[in-house]
Formats: sequence, C-alpha cells, structure tokens
Amino acid sequence: MRLDKYLKVSRLIKRRTVANEACDGERVSVNGRVVKASYDVKIGDIIEIRFGSRTLKVEVMAIAEAVGKADAPAMYREIV
Repeated sequence: MRLDKYLKVSRLIKRRTVANEACDGERVSVNGRVVKASYDVKIGDIIEIRFGSRTLKVEVMAIAEAVGKADAPAMYREIV
C-alpha cells in the first residue's frame, strides 16, 4: 500500500492530499529515510511524521484497504 494511502486509512493524517503534501514537504520518513508518497509500506516499518515541533513515531502493525474508525489504531503502535 502507498504511504499516503496508509496514513489516511490508519487515520494518522485526515486526508490523503494532506498526507501527500507532508511527504512532498519531507516531513515523513520511514526507517530513518525521507520517502515519497509512493513508498510501499510494509509491516514492521517505522514511520516518523513531523507536525511542527512535535514528532509522531509509529510502527506499522497491519495493512488493510479499509478499516472503521474504531479499528484504525490497531494498524499501528506508537513508539515513545
């Protein structure tokens, strides 16, 4: 699954266009490397998203095409 779609489906970012812009702005990195929105997400990847001064770091636990709002947090595990 593409990175921008994963960010939207897992509800880490609300809209796919916003996820795409974050990737283009080099605010998203996977496994320590800045990647494009077309990056193919795999289970076990570590995704870092920078929101201004705050950084969110998560590990990919599952990949699904569509999930409900209640099930979205099960797609990732937040790393402190």
